[in-house]
Formats: sequence, structure tokens, C-alpha cells
Amino acid sequence: MDWKLILQIAGVVLGLLYLWLEYRADIRLWIVGLIMPLVHGVLYYKSGLYADCSMQVYYVLAGLYGWLVWRNAPKKQSKAVAIGHTPLRLIPALAGVYAAAHAALYLLLTHFTNSTVPFWDAMTTALSIVAMWMLSRKLVEQWLVWLVVDVITVGLYLYKEIPLTAGLYALYSALAVAGYLRWRKQATV
Repeated sequence: MDWKLILQIAGVVLGLLYLWLEYRADIRLWIVGLIMPLVHGVLYYKSGLYADCSMQVYYVLAGLYGWLVWRNAPKKQSKAVAIGHTPLRLIPALAGVYAAAHAALYLLLTHFTNSTVPFWDAMTTALSIVAMWMLSRKLVEQWLVWLVVDVITVGLYLYKEIPLTAGLYALYSALAVAGYLRWRKQATV
């Protein structure tokens, strides 16, 4: 069996489990989120998706952070960990983080790698950085950011010839809509 196929199958299984747990706002999503980046990191590196590969380190760190935030939340859902909407005052900061990360990653990819898709690789990685932080804070709109990431990633992964992983992201796209609708109903703010 081809290494890409094995990694894609493992990544799809872990990705589906992660998304199901995220949809349910289940803290165990962070445990899966610590394992899944290892599989995807190897796949992305071997596919020449260097920003996506490096993003896996961030996912592990963000997973540890998210798990600690969710685990240490008071038993009665406090405002800090209850599902809520993104405060308008945070949007400029989140956009700024995205823009800075996208520009920095793009420059790194164009100057220090042989990436054939530096703009798109940097874009999805920068958006993912923002979305992971939003997820750690249980912000409803994180689903919308993931939807943008997922739709772009489908095309990117088809181009890079990792179709099973592209299929996973197509499913992620549909589930991002469902997750958004579910979390919006559960939001406390």
C-alpha cells in the first residue's frame, strides 16, 4: 500500500472522530487533536505542503492550550468557556493576526521552500491559526473560518494529489455549516 494512501486513511479516520467530537463540543476532541497532527504532518511534508506541515506543530500546541482551557473551566459554564459569539472588538485583531501570519508564511514559503502553492498554503495555514484560537474560546464563528479553510483546502489537496484527504475536507465543509448552526443555537452570548 502506498504511504500517501495509508496516511490519508489514518488522517481521515482521526479527522472524522475529531470533527464529531468538536460538533458535540466534547473535550475529548483535544486528545484526538494531539494525535492527528502527527499523521497529517508527515503527509503534508511528503506532499510539499510545508506550511500545512508546520501548522501541525501549532495544532499540537493549540490542542494542549484548548484542552487546558476547557478542562480548567468551572463546572458551571462560565462566560469564558461557554459557547458564544465573537465580540466585534476582536475582529480587527483576528484579521490582523491572519494578515500578518499569511504574509509571513508566504514569504517563508517563497524564499525558503520549493512550494508550488505558497499563497494558498499560507492562506489556509493563517486562517487555521485564527480558527484554532477561536475554537479554544468556543466562539461560534470559528466554524465559518473553518468553512473557508475547508473549501480552499479541497482544491489544494486535489491539486497535490491527496484525494482522500481532499474528500475529508469536503466533508468538513458540510459539517462546518452544521456545526455553525448547532453552536449558534447553543450560544449564550
